[in-house]
Amino acid sequence: IEAEVQRRKQLIHQSVERKAIISKCYKRKHPEVYILQDSFLAPDFLEIVRYCTSSDAHPHGLLRYVESFSDKRIYRLPVFTEEFCQAFMDELENFEQSDMPKGRPNTMNNYGVLLNELGMDETFITPLREKYLQPITALLYPDLGGACLDSHKAFVVKYSLHEDLDLSSHYDNAEVTLNVSLGKDFTEGNLYFGDFSQDPTPMPKYIEIEHVGARGLLHRGGQIHGALPIASGERWNLIIWMRSSAIRNQLCPMCNKKPELVEAEGFGDGFTETLEDDAPETVNLCSLW
Repeated sequence: IEAEVQRRKQLIHQSVERKAIISKCYKRKHPEVYILQDSFLAPDFLEIVRYCTSSDAHPHGLLRYVESFSDKRIYRLPVFTEEFCQAFMDELENFEQSDMPKGRPNTMNNYGVLLNELGMDETFITPLREKYLQPITALLYPDLGGACLDSHKAFVVKYSLHEDLDLSSHYDNAEVTLNVSLGKDFTEGNLYFGDFSQDPTPMPKYIEIEHVGARGLLHRGGQIHGALPIASGERWNLIIWMRSSAIRNQLCPMCNKKPELVEAEGFGDGFTETLEDDAPETVNLCSLW
């Protein structure tokens, strides 16, 4: 355990070093994809956001615009245009083929890109979360801080026949997760969802959901889920773990205890510390769990 604690402490500094090198030395192939534009977003997605920001927005009305699966509060919706997905994957492949240092998403995904290290947090992911996703999550997940998702961790994972094929059962360090299939041609590899992490049953009932290119799945971070093996081709997925400090400051979702905080870079794990005058501090603290 001590060795793992030390490894995780080093991850913070290593990520900062990689980001600085990438910022200075990496030559972007498609610099336009680093700054979010409405033209990257599917027209149907923009219509959903317009509904969610209207005066008569209601959860039941929102369900007319999205696909809902069982009673597990999992929703599929259009997110990006296919043209953007193609340009984005082209940029990611260009980065993968470069000699830049690369951090991997987590201990379960060995292939992929941390988007904060690539320099996409401030200009792409943050406005996507704040302006477009939060109006949707406010209606779908009010009990999970959907209206006040104030930080995130965003990364891209890659599945292919000679690399990662699948992903074992797990739940996310997030209140709400968005998982977008960016594409490439692939077969099989459905996602599966079981119980909520805090309500496991002796015989959990799983459902399978197909991943559709340029469309995203919204689900609770605590929903136990995984990815079945792909049978052919290659798949890239954009994952955004969205976090609400108002929720996780009360209870760490990973250890189910009151969080003990240590300083971290950037958003950390999404916890915040209240100052003496009760003014919220920026989201820059995380918990060791």
